[in-house]
Amino acid sequence: MSSPHKGSAAPAGEHGDLSENWPTCPPPGADPPGDHLERALGNRHLQMIAIGGAIGTGLFMGSGKTISLAGPSILFVYAIIGFFLFFVMRAMGELLLSNLKYKSFRDIAEDILGPWAGFFAGWTYWFCWIVIGMADLVAVTAYVSYWAPDLPKWIPSVCLVLLLLGLNLVTVKLFGEIEFWFALIKVITIVALIVVAIIMVASGFVAPDGHRAALDNLWNDGGMFPMGAAGFLAGFQIAFFAFLGIELVGTAAAETKDPSVTLPKAINAIPIRVGLFYILALAAIMSVTPWRLIDPSVSPFVSMFGLAGIGIAASVVNFVVLTSAASSANSGIYSTSRMLYGLALDRKAPRLFGVLSKHKVPAKGLIFSCCCLAPGIVLLYSTDSIVEAFTLATTVASVLFIFVWSLILCSYLVFRKRSPELHEASTYKVPGGPVMCWTVLAFFVGIVVILAMEPDTRMALAVTPVWFLILGLVYQRFRFRARREESLHT
Repeated sequence: MSSPHKGSAAPAGEHGDLSENWPTCPPPGADPPGDHLERALGNRHLQMIAIGGAIGTGLFMGSGKTISLAGPSILFVYAIIGFFLFFVMRAMGELLLSNLKYKSFRDIAEDILGPWAGFFAGWTYWFCWIVIGMADLVAVTAYVSYWAPDLPKWIPSVCLVLLLLGLNLVTVKLFGEIEFWFALIKVITIVALIVVAIIMVASGFVAPDGHRAALDNLWNDGGMFPMGAAGFLAGFQIAFFAFLGIELVGTAAAETKDPSVTLPKAINAIPIRVGLFYILALAAIMSVTPWRLIDPSVSPFVSMFGLAGIGIAASVVNFVVLTSAASSANSGIYSTSRMLYGLALDRKAPRLFGVLSKHKVPAKGLIFSCCCLAPGIVLLYSTDSIVEAFTLATTVASVLFIFVWSLILCSYLVFRKRSPELHEASTYKVPGGPVMCWTVLAFFVGIVVILAMEPDTRMALAVTPVWFLILGLVYQRFRFRARREESLHT
């Protein structure tokens, strides 16, 4: 993930940060001879990675809480978030395809905004997935406790990390296969859930507790906005987390065959996926199970069948959402190792992370990232509720991802200003251009304000700036070392 040649989006030295002579090993835009990431992922892998990224753990684990906060208006929440994030993905897609030497959005930020942006984007994205991995460990523990409530919390978490580490150490193609089947399980389950719900509603199914499956369950208990504007806004927190990882197709593009064809296909399908996997699925759940009866501490994908009296189906769905959390953790382990690899090649991380194994995977980065998931186990024991621990982790991750996505949009705005000829030549332009980018940035500001309004997310929001303070200090150290090395060689 080395950076492309400086000046591909703007001439070198045109702005301050790009003129800094950062020593790189190897030179920007070149991988070490004979030691580079392989393009082993095919179209079906990238499409399913995109689907897996669009269907996050937040949908399965957190949608119960969002429904309890917002009621049926949660459908609009998911639609709004999906709408805005589609433009982030289109901006990333146009930038990646404007220069195929870009291997991730970190390279984009590095080249267009400067070394500081590449440093902050890379390390923040790494930390994002570490936090998401912790949330996934929390979710896995919750799902396993469905069958084994007395099992110590740390056992399923440790087993999952060791399993995924072993699989990712083999080859990137195995990662693609794992994610393909994990994502396929999600798709089949959600489609089956929608079909079953349609059958229940059409047949007038009555649950053992007396409630009837019907479409009017969506509006006959306080309307579509039963909790008012406050409840509607509160629903954005966990719902926002459900979309984290949607940009993973951009990270995987460096190891994908023919990205100029497969990447646009994956991004363009996002609106369809949001409509099917989020809106229709949750509408189906709230049609069968009145929204007030959905337990916020339990996945509604599990409780729906339980309330309907179909016990074995609840166990099956619990297994599916377990694989969803495993899929998210798998993506996290993959993406963090690739980000460390790119940072190491640009001398913004220890050099050992820039060495590939004989299987062409950054093994040391994989092992380091897995070790950093250990605090997630501590998180399980530090709160009284699994959902409380999940909320804490997801809020931190949401704020960090807002920063990363904002860097993508800022990179696009600078790209449009400095390289209009590249934009004109693009066959994959962003609809709405800079206007939509500014609109999405305003939306992100609104999300941060919403997080500050809720007591259970305010604390996590307050501690997040500590990460950027630490990054700033480390960045200054890297700059000092880089300049010292430069002076020694001149």
